[in-house]
Amino acid sequence: MAGIAIKIGDTATGETEEKSIQTKMSLQIRRSLDGNYMIFDHPEIDIVILPEENKIISFSKDKASKEVYDAQNRLFNFLRKKGVINFETVQGGNIYNSLEAEIPVSKFEEVSSIQSVLFNIGKFLQEEQPYYSFLEAYFNEEEDTLLDPDAEHSTELGEIPQEEKKGSIMPGMVPYALYYEYR
Repeated sequence: MAGIAIKIGDTATGETEEKSIQTKMSLQIRRSLDGNYMIFDHPEIDIVILPEENKIISFSKDKASKEVYDAQNRLFNFLRKKGVINFETVQGGNIYNSLEAEIPVSKFEEVSSIQSVLFNIGKFLQEEQPYYSFLEAYFNEEEDTLLDPDAEHSTELGEIPQEEKKGSIMPGMVPYALYYEYR
């Protein structure tokens, strides 16, 4: 039976091959005083990685809404599919409107759990970016349409003449139920 031998670098001299950078990613990330990574790139949620506790937590940016929970759910589903969190540990955090999950310890020496999570969060943010760019462009266009309409959708002041009776509600008429309420 033939054996399989794997040789990495020059084992005789103890030199190993210098690893090149495989990919680069730009994130708006900070480190807290206690060594946690805080990611602020997502428009609806903030993501915090706690390396000492092997946890990832997501918080609402401004307000609690269905969209915030959906974003958190998409994040943890994405990380589960990539295999960088224990999905059975996803739960609500002790801070209102937060979700958290445990990061498994890597069984491979050359793979850092924290770097893997950071990379996959970056991938998630890249995947989410077109959707939020579209929403922003749509709302900006809608605002421009309302505030500065084109000639077809606007009229000059005085272009439409005044009429004595206009619309469905006649001036001075009180709705039937309210008339007897306040009499």
